Amino acid sequence: MTRMPTIATLGLILLVAVTPLHAAIRVVTTIEDLATLTREVGGDKVEVEALARGYQDPHFVEAKPSFILKLHSADLLVLVGRDLEIGWLPPLIQQSRNKKVQEGAAGYLDASLTVRILEMPTGQITRAMGDVHPLGNPHYWLDPDNGRRVAAAIRDKLSAMSPDDTAYFASRYDDFDKRLAAAAKRWDALMAPYKGLKVVTYHRSWPNFAERFGLEVVGYVEPRPGIPPSPSHTLELIATMKQLGVKILLVEPYFDLKTPQSVARNTGAKVLVMPPSVGGEKEITDYFTLFDYDIGLLVAAIKETGAH
Repeated sequence: MTRMPTIATLGLILLVAVTPLHAAIRVVTTIEDLATLTREVGGDKVEVEALARGYQDPHFVEAKPSFILKLHSADLLVLVGRDLEIGWLPPLIQQSRNKKVQEGAAGYLDASLTVRILEMPTGQITRAMGDVHPLGNPHYWLDPDNGRRVAAAIRDKLSAMSPDDTAYFASRYDDFDKRLAAAAKRWDALMAPYKGLKVVTYHRSWPNFAERFGLEVVGYVEPRPGIPPSPSHTLELIATMKQLGVKILLVEPYFDLKTPQSVARNTGAKVLVMPPSVGGEKEITDYFTLFDYDIGLLVAAIKETGAH
């Protein structure tokens, strides 16, 4: 007589059938740009969540209790570094009580360690200088070459965490690398006619982007990083823009447009709200569409204003 399996046995068989041999690596990133690069390399071997949204100022992110829970269950934390998240991330890491993602642990990846960092300050840094980053400008992902370096660092970290999937991560990175090289060639060609174009930006978000695509940033709406514009600085900026014939003013989505619009009215410049991160607009869904969107926006504005 054949015995029928018990409910408990059936449940165990079902559990084994639906449980993958290798559970996905749970990754938390601080910003969406790092999340999309992790997905590019990790594919279906990772589950990725970003803490900050692309339309938020990554320097000032509201720390939510849900962030602690996400960090508590994470296998890997990928952060921008260079003190970008210094105002909100360290307490969350500590409160997560997750040994894996503490600084220096195997599940902690500072994505800035292998990239090209600009604006490294020299000499003594004081609070009078504003929110100057003593470790250099942290907005490095806005150069595709740095995006490639970050993806390679993520590939190496994931491979160390899951050696059986090393070939998978390598293959996905190679595919990403080829697509990025082709896209960067297209972006460079679109921007080539405007090499040397002078622009003004609100915050110092764009040095890597400007260097890569041949823009010259000649002024900032902020008198110093993180310091709101004053009337005297605004007048000086207007004079500079008139003198140099600047027609493009780049503003990140999270800043008040009142002062930039006033500057534009007095100079004939165009205010261009340009997201520096994936998720800054609904159509910016990954690393490629970030550059497609921003370069498309910029080129259209250059043509509209006759900037040169």
